Amino acid sequence: MAIHHASPGELIDIRPRQGKIEGALSKALYKSKGLEVFRLFLVAGKVIPEHRVPGELTVQCLEGIVEFTAAGSSRLMRPGDLICLEGGEPHALKGVEDGSVLVTLLLDHR
Repeated sequence: MAIHHASPGELIDIRPRQGKIEGALSKALYKSKGLEVFRLFLVAGKVIPEHRVPGELTVQCLEGIVEFTAAGSSRLMRPGDLICLEGGEPHALKGVEDGSVLVTLLLDHR
């Protein structure tokens, strides 16, 4: 079964799940030649180990509290916080409280 990605102009619901994070599946919401947007769910204690992506990215906290580590420091992200990174920058995430983030990746990183 193919993963549904939104079409250009289609509304995407990213409202908080009101504490219903356990069992929620992270998923790609939109993907084009140059851009990918996905929602990542993190239960408290879940770690996404340090990694890097070639293109620039943004991470926006939608709900809960997420520890975001990059450039040698960690920051607590709360709903409404947004961070931007250059491509290739190592980063990691950890759920402090159950939460979710919206990640936007630039894929066409010439």
